Amino acid sequence: MSEKEVILTQQGLRKLEDELEHLKSVKRREVAERIKVAIGYGDISENSEYEDAKNEQAFIEGRIMTLEKMLRNARIINNDDVNTDTVSVGSIVTLKDLEFGELVEYNIVGTAESDPFQNKISNESPVGRAILGKQKGVNVDVTVPAGIIQYQIIDIKK
Repeated sequence: MSEKEVILTQQGLRKLEDELEHLKSVKRREVAERIKVAIGYGDISENSEYEDAKNEQAFIEGRIMTLEKMLRNARIINNDDVNTDTVSVGSIVTLKDLEFGELVEYNIVGTAESDPFQNKISNESPVGRAILGKQKGVNVDVTVPAGIIQYQIIDIKK
């Protein structure tokens, strides 16, 4: 079974690489030290510090494996690859809500680096899917749990 391609911007790639390095070089050592200290307390069968440290170790190792897999399957979107004629991953898009007249700006990214609080939305999100491949001036309908939102694409930039 082929593994899913992970679309990343240069910034997203750096962020994942930094997280992986931190987990491998800092967090692994910290949790190993916690396990060593907890073992020093004696009987590990009823040792909550030991259990907590082992659970954290399992989480860290799982995250490392996930990050390594993501990086192995990464396709990097360079700023030069971003076209301002149509919306694509890497585009910064200004949308106008046609019902309320509000403007919102989104950076279209792959799912691995989406962060709605930073206005980074996934190309697989409802809004992302609706606007991908569309041009400036086009109206789009976005189906969301609350109904349908209509947007107009006001601007596309890198």
